[in-house]
Amino acid sequence: MPEPVMPELLTNAPPAPPRLLILGITACPTGIAHTYMAAEKLESAAAELGYEMKVETHGSVGVEGTFSQDDIDRADAVVIAADTKIDRSRFAGKRIVSAKVADGIHHPAALIRDALAAGPSAAGPTAAGDGRDSGTASSGRADFGGTLYRALMNGVSYMIPFVVVGGLLIAISLSLGGEATPKGLVIPEGSFWLTINQIGVLGFTLMVPILSGFIAYAIADRPGLAPGMICGWIATTGSFYNSESGAGFIGGIITGFLVGFVALGIKKIPVHRFIRPIMPILVIPVLTTVIVGGAFVLALGQPISWVFSSMTTFLTGLQGGSVIVLGLILGAMVAFDMGGPINKTAFLFGGALIAAGNPAPMGMVAAAIAVPPLGMGLATLIRGRYFSKPEREAGIAALFMGFFGITEGAIPLAAAKPLQVIPANMIGGAVAGGIAALFGVTDSVPHGGPIVAVFGAVSGVPMYFAALLIGAVVTALVSVLLLGISARTAERHAAAAATAGAGASDADASGPVSAGAGPNRSAELEPVSATVPPVTKTVLDYIDERTIVLDVDETDRDALIRTLAGLMSTTGRVTDEAGVVQAAFAREEHGTTGIGDGIAIPHAKSDGVSAPVLAFARSRTGIDWNSVDGSPATLVFMIAVPEAAAGTEHLTVLAQLSRALVKPAFRAALQAAATPAEVLEALAGQVGAKKTAPAAI
Repeated sequence: MPEPVMPELLTNAPPAPPRLLILGITACPTGIAHTYMAAEKLESAAAELGYEMKVETHGSVGVEGTFSQDDIDRADAVVIAADTKIDRSRFAGKRIVSAKVADGIHHPAALIRDALAAGPSAAGPTAAGDGRDSGTASSGRADFGGTLYRALMNGVSYMIPFVVVGGLLIAISLSLGGEATPKGLVIPEGSFWLTINQIGVLGFTLMVPILSGFIAYAIADRPGLAPGMICGWIATTGSFYNSESGAGFIGGIITGFLVGFVALGIKKIPVHRFIRPIMPILVIPVLTTVIVGGAFVLALGQPISWVFSSMTTFLTGLQGGSVIVLGLILGAMVAFDMGGPINKTAFLFGGALIAAGNPAPMGMVAAAIAVPPLGMGLATLIRGRYFSKPEREAGIAALFMGFFGITEGAIPLAAAKPLQVIPANMIGGAVAGGIAALFGVTDSVPHGGPIVAVFGAVSGVPMYFAALLIGAVVTALVSVLLLGISARTAERHAAAAATAGAGASDADASGPVSAGAGPNRSAELEPVSATVPPVTKTVLDYIDERTIVLDVDETDRDALIRTLAGLMSTTGRVTDEAGVVQAAFAREEHGTTGIGDGIAIPHAKSDGVSAPVLAFARSRTGIDWNSVDGSPATLVFMIAVPEAAAGTEHLTVLAQLSRALVKPAFRAALQAAATPAEVLEALAGQVGAKKTAPAAI
């Protein structure tokens, strides 16, 4: 009888293959909701696909879940879902895919598959800068227009120091060493100031090559830098293509983009592995320089130089009303986005015409540059009650920065109150630019503010200061007027919302009471006492039945925000409803808090809040929140925190809420809740019971 065959021992069975490890990084500009929802979505998608995933979140509370070196060594692919710059150098040699944080929320599985299908990123010295391209090329998700914008701004940002240093040296040398002649200020031969002047001219000469080079660098990384600068020099040197004036900054922008995309195209050509190391340092720069430089000399240079010289001639010939219109337009552009692309466009236009011998447009730009910071600083002094303490402090800093011609000094105030500050800035800037144009103010230095007049770079100094001061006063008065109107309107809406909220709370008080709620559950929430020992808090420590409203009647975003702010005031934690409303509106201007799947999480930071508080509203019809996926918001959580909130406790709680909201079961429970108490029960099921002790009565 044959012996029975014994089953193979389990210990002798081959080990199960290890699961693939995917690393993920999520980040958004504010680092609150989107960051954590994308992390949750990526983790869920990886689990469904059978992969192991670790996510590092770059949020407002800092970097959490930091990868160890062992994690990075084991990783099979890396997914970056971020709207902020992420350092990829630690992932050299790994498969990487990069996309917007919204893609991490809405297409997590596709990102993981794309990452596993991507080729390994290059490592070592020959791969310098390759990571820069991965964000552009990966998955075809990059926005071409965004690539052009970022490349142009990169070139402008590197160009500005050369322009400012060169222009100020020229101005100083002329004001201290120049002698008046029928032809203007002239520096005598052999003078020390002539040397300083020549150094300044050198800085100006490098302006366009630097612009061109760093536009190319932003597109193709290091292989594009040298060809970009060389071709930018060709653009400004008309003798290469039989032009007296050269192609100016327009030619530099064109050569920068041409070099960038030509170099990027050559980088993608497959080559033998022995040739690959010399591609970025020899082959790509030489071929790109020959291709773009030759094309500019043989075909592009003359037409572009004709456009530039024609524009210069036209602007030089403007008289009377036409030049005033130009001043109004340039002034409004400078003040609109305070250092953004529109501001930079006007600045670049004025600076380039200085080199072409027409300093008048720069005079208009220079007068408007200081108007936003000076005007808003003045507004904080005139009507301090319209501004929080940090905003008043920012106003003082803005006055200082305005003197030195730093338009960005007004950004903190514009970010907090954009609907009132930006129009005021534009009106004041237009007034300043128009006055400078009317009286023929010129500026030989591409900079603005009182500082350039101190160095003698401005002609018509009295009218220059008049234009600057009148523009600043106009900005201050218009902003105060608009802020007053907004404050009165917000107070009326908030008062009505508070009345309605109080009535709803009285009706809800007779309904079921959530677990752990005593008879005084409907009483006002008291700020947590300083004597209570530190505990780990949950969402339930910030929300109360009074701050929950179901099936709201509001049909637009702003009305619902006002309603929720009114409900928050019933807790005793909000002392300035109008301030909270304005802070929430300002956050929406920065970027929508509608994160998709019918969810919105508006948030506000204001001195009108004494302690963090959370409110919830449900809409059956949905409210247009400009969500990233286009869906109307039906579940809206609004959080308000003190401006100077100590620590990051509330951000941790908000991250907890964001992770819970991506779970369909939790959203279904919120949709099915019949009373505020059931909403609290659904929250308790996700985040745990309330941790703080009840306030003493």
